[in-house]
Amino acid sequence: MVSQQFRALAVGLLLTTASAAVGSLAMTTTAEAAARPAVGKLLQQAIDLAKNGSTGAANAKISQAEAVGGLTPGDQAAIAQVKSFVAAKSGSGATGSKAKFAADYNAGRYQQVVGPDAEELRKAGQYDGQAQLIVAQAYYLMGDYPQAIKLLSGMSGDTAQGLLMSAAAKSGDTVAEQKAAEHLILNGQPKYWTYMLAGADATRGLNDHQTLDIARLRLLTGNMRNAEDYQLAAELAIQFGLPTEAAAIAKKGVDAKLLNDSRSQRLVGLAQANAAKDAANLANITKAANASKNGDLLVKLGENLTGMGKAQDAVNAIQAGIKKGVTDANDAQMRLGEAYLAAGQRADAAKAFNAVKGDPKAEMVAHAWSLYARTGGTMQAASAAPEKPGKNKKKK
Repeated sequence: MVSQQFRALAVGLLLTTASAAVGSLAMTTTAEAAARPAVGKLLQQAIDLAKNGSTGAANAKISQAEAVGGLTPGDQAAIAQVKSFVAAKSGSGATGSKAKFAADYNAGRYQQVVGPDAEELRKAGQYDGQAQLIVAQAYYLMGDYPQAIKLLSGMSGDTAQGLLMSAAAKSGDTVAEQKAAEHLILNGQPKYWTYMLAGADATRGLNDHQTLDIARLRLLTGNMRNAEDYQLAAELAIQFGLPTEAAAIAKKGVDAKLLNDSRSQRLVGLAQANAAKDAANLANITKAANASKNGDLLVKLGENLTGMGKAQDAVNAIQAGIKKGVTDANDAQMRLGEAYLAAGQRADAAKAFNAVKGDPKAEMVAHAWSLYARTGGTMQAASAAPEKPGKNKKKK
C-alpha cells in the first residue's frame, strides 16, 4: 500500500525550507503521512528523485500531486512535508543556528540538539513547532521517552501524535498511548484501534463485563488476535447469559480457522445448544423481566436481545428497565449504548456511553465505545437463529 511507504517519514521531513539539508533521517515512529494512493505515489517519486539529486524533477512531481483533484488534509500535509524535504535536499536557505541544529540532528548528536542547539533557537526566536517536534524526536531516539511524551503531549498534528503513541508504548504509558491513538482514529486512521485496545486491555482491575465489552470492540474493529480472544469472548458471553451472542462469536472464530481444536468444538456446541434453548424460552424470560420489581432483568434482557439482532426491542427493554430503576446505572447506560448502536442510532449511542460516570475503568471502556460510535462504527448483529447441535452434519 502506497501510504505504508510513508511510515515514519513525517518526522523525517520536518525541517522547513529554512532548515539545513536533511540527509539520512531516522524513520523510527509509527506515524504515517495520510496521503491517498494517487497523491502518495507521486510524492514517493518526488522523494526518490530528490534523493538522487534531481530536485527539479522532484518539484515537477510535487506539482503533479498538487494538481490531483479534491486534495484531503492528509494529502496537503504530505505535500507540504515532501516540499520541505526537496527544498532541504536542494540546499536552500539554511544558515546559523538552524543549520547547526539540522546538522547535529542528521549526525546523531542528539544531546546537542536537545541542549545547546535548542537553546540557541530559542534565543534567536526560531524555536517554532517544527523545531520542537525535531527535539521531541531527538529525545525519542535517545530513549528518553518520558521527556518526548512531555513535549509531544501539547502537539496536535498526526505526526506528533504518532510519535507520542510510539513513545508511550515503549515507556508503558497506556493513558498517553490511548489519547494519541484516539487522535489518529478520529483523523480517519482506524488501524490505530490496535493501540487503543491494547491500552484498554492493560487497565488493571477490569471486571468481567468490562473485559467482554473490550472483546466486543476487538471483534467489531477487526482486532481479534488469536483463538484465546475468541474463546474468552464466547465464554464470557455464556457466563452473562448471552448464548446467541456467544454462538455468533464462536462461529466467527471457526470461520477465522482459529477455533478448531476439541475444546473449541465443545464451546461451539455449548453456545449453540444454549442459544436454541434461550430462543425457545424468550417469551418466559421477557415476562419475568417485565414482572420484576426493578429494571435489572429488563436491562439484561435488552443485552441479550442486542446479541440476537433484535436491536429496537433491546432499546425498548433497556429504556423500560432504566425507568423502573436499576442497581448499576453505568451498566445500564453501556447496554443502552450498544443497543442504540445496533439499531444504527450512533448519536444516541454516544450520548448513552458518555453518561457513564464515577468509575474510571467504566468511563474508559465507555469512552472507547463512544469513540467507535462517533467514528461511524456499527454493530454486527448476531445470528438470530443459531444452528442446533448436530444440524447439517454429514452422515458417515
